[in-house]
Amino acid sequence: MADREEQPQPKDLHTGERMATTGRTVFQGIAHEARGEHETEEGTRHRVDPAEVERTIEGWPEAQKNVARQMLAKYGPQNEATPTKLFWYRNSPWKRTILSSDIVAHNRPTPHSDFLTQVIDYRVPPDKFDDIARFDGSILLDRTRGELAARCDSEAANVLGLNMVHEIVTGKRSVENARETSAQNTVTYNLGRAAPYAERLLFEVPEGGTEDLDESTIGGAVVQQTAGKIKDALTGGQEAAERG
Repeated sequence: MADREEQPQPKDLHTGERMATTGRTVFQGIAHEARGEHETEEGTRHRVDPAEVERTIEGWPEAQKNVARQMLAKYGPQNEATPTKLFWYRNSPWKRTILSSDIVAHNRPTPHSDFLTQVIDYRVPPDKFDDIARFDGSILLDRTRGELAARCDSEAANVLGLNMVHEIVTGKRSVENARETSAQNTVTYNLGRAAPYAERLLFEVPEGGTEDLDESTIGGAVVQQTAGKIKDALTGGQEAAERG
């Protein structure tokens, strides 16, 4: 605890550092939006050699190792790999698939572990966030990016969860009904019977355009004044470096 307290905290940054940090992110965000970009696509350009993946997952728990091989067979080589995570990007219908050797314990509808996260572009109205949270705590919402994700132990479970979210958002089901339907379809699917909600996404998945950048709450005059200070901080730092 003592070591943690000795680390520099945000309050320790002097004004120049604060303004420079803010300035870089402001300029980056404005340029990103002006170019019509949502996020970078760099990750999609890489592939991980299957032999390297096998070495990576060799010591993983059997459940995650099994799902890793399922994903590899279905979607091909991962785009990125770390000792504890595998990443696929744009593996339709998913925007991202992240498989982790670490787990999150989850008791609904029965005790199990969550380790497979799959993401789509989808805008959930803010007034529905509470409903989604009450439906399932492993449904993950990102309002700014316009993303909806499910984290569970299989692709079928994630598909089922997102289908229920769509029906809650569109008013077709109540939270209570969605929870009951989800539990019933989990049992049905695992018994090898027809379970349409767990077999594929039953709605059209958007491709971008779902982000919610919100609105600036800082007035124009303040922005201009801040921009001037940021410029001074940046150029001042550069001039100091040149003199040094």
